[in-house]
Amino acid sequence: MAAAFSEMSDAWLVGRARELIALAQRSDRQEQFTAVHEADELLAEARRRGEPWMLAQVLRAAVVTRLVTPGLVHEINPLLDELLVHTQRHGLVVLEADTYVLRARRDLLVGDEDGALSATATALAILDDDLQPDPQLGRRAWDRLLAQVLVTVALVLTQLGVYEMADEVMTRAQPCVRDSGGPHEIALHLINRTRMLVGWGLRLERVGRFEEARYRFTKASAIAVSVEGPWRESLFPRRGDRTAAEQMPVLGAAHALARPGGEHLPLLQSLLDESTYPREQIIVSIALARCLEQEGRILEAAEVLGKVLGDVEGDNSEPALWLSLVREFARLAEPGPETSSALERYAKALENELWALRQARIATLSARREHERLSREHGAIAQQALQDPLTGLPNRRALDDRLDALVAAVPHQQLAVALVDLDGFKEVNDQRSHATGDAVLRVVAATLREALRADDMVARYGGDEFVVLLPSASLSAAEAALNRAVQAVAALPSDKAHGVTLSVGVVAAQPDETGGQVLARADAAMYRAKRSGGNRVAAAGDDDDNLDIVTPDHLLRSPLLPPNTPPGAP
Repeated sequence: MAAAFSEMSDAWLVGRARELIALAQRSDRQEQFTAVHEADELLAEARRRGEPWMLAQVLRAAVVTRLVTPGLVHEINPLLDELLVHTQRHGLVVLEADTYVLRARRDLLVGDEDGALSATATALAILDDDLQPDPQLGRRAWDRLLAQVLVTVALVLTQLGVYEMADEVMTRAQPCVRDSGGPHEIALHLINRTRMLVGWGLRLERVGRFEEARYRFTKASAIAVSVEGPWRESLFPRRGDRTAAEQMPVLGAAHALARPGGEHLPLLQSLLDESTYPREQIIVSIALARCLEQEGRILEAAEVLGKVLGDVEGDNSEPALWLSLVREFARLAEPGPETSSALERYAKALENELWALRQARIATLSARREHERLSREHGAIAQQALQDPLTGLPNRRALDDRLDALVAAVPHQQLAVALVDLDGFKEVNDQRSHATGDAVLRVVAATLREALRADDMVARYGGDEFVVLLPSASLSAAEAALNRAVQAVAALPSDKAHGVTLSVGVVAAQPDETGGQVLARADAAMYRAKRSGGNRVAAAGDDDDNLDIVTPDHLLRSPLLPPNTPPGAP
């Protein structure tokens, strides 16, 4: 299977990753493990290719398949850390927000509500920015991605019982789903909205707001009906001879909660038996108990609720729904009138207190969201002072600060410094346009950044020159890395690079040498590479006369060079 992935396109890898998430969400445990295993195989191929957007979405699939598979939460942290670093490094802002929401989901699974609140506040602060569609994705793909993240945020808010904010976020996602979503995105959005409304209605009942609760249940039932069309074309595993409400527990429960009655009993019992997640078990058991109560079968209703209470005991992922389950069980299982009255008074006082705490939770979430927004705004301003606006790379000021710090540590740590100049860039500007030249600078900057290590610094030095700092790298290791970068730029499509290549001079910093002196030697080495024909690396030690010019392998095979021409010969 892994070998076959190498023949597939990036779009296929992303599409298959989406399918695996849908499969893991609606499958038995063995199929979930199979989905996790295949997601890991996809991830290995995505890492090999390295395309930022594709890798981020496949990484996300590896996280989500584990989130929905019981017993695998302990495997998530390294993948979440990798996803966060990757999205921040490549400026994938929407997926960075999504990473924080996935952290919140993990926190809820392990019972850390405060951590979930903080992570969700960070995600909301990121999404509060003026987000612009990424031209690499196209408008439809961008809308789908933004909707996916917003809906995930809303789900976490639903789990936390903050239904008003969840409703606002889902409303924000709706235009993206409507305008750009396919059947799967539409079905998923409607299912999640149904789930949110059911949870909201159960919460309102706990504080005696029954009319408002009934309105939520009725609306949830209406949305459940509208799921049927897109459900038939979604990615979810499904049976063609059954409706969505007969296969998705929350949809069947929504109909029963809106109009409780004996006609729902066979379906609800079947859905309860098939329910995989605590939220499904809780919602369906409450709906089933209501229908049994409507038929006068109170004892059976209490037994259903008591069994589910035992099944979900210890699960921390649905605190708001769990309280609704406890309330429902207590309402039906009291031993006598006096106990019932006392319990009812106690429950009412408790629910009023919890309702007040809900307001405190909303205030906490809003305060953390604003704090995070201001922190990001301050960080963005500071970052702009150290960032080249065209390429997004560190600018001359940031380079000087980093170079001075690294040069000071040279007696204890190796440092290689390279100066990179673009061959043929002037012709692009003169013969095409400055806009084309700017585009070439951006693509070369991104290619350079991708070809080197995460710890290496690529900075724009000015014009069409870049400087690369390679800490803890020997001259030979730096030479090899930069040679790969030269080949990567030479291999760019003509409509991206317009024939521009790189001339690189690299030197090893010496003890007691200043940053300016290191750059001067790298500059001299770069000019020697350029005089040797360009599209190559020239490396020098502490003596500029001791120079090694490295020609990329593809040039050694070029028909323009005689077979016995030595590397670096002009």
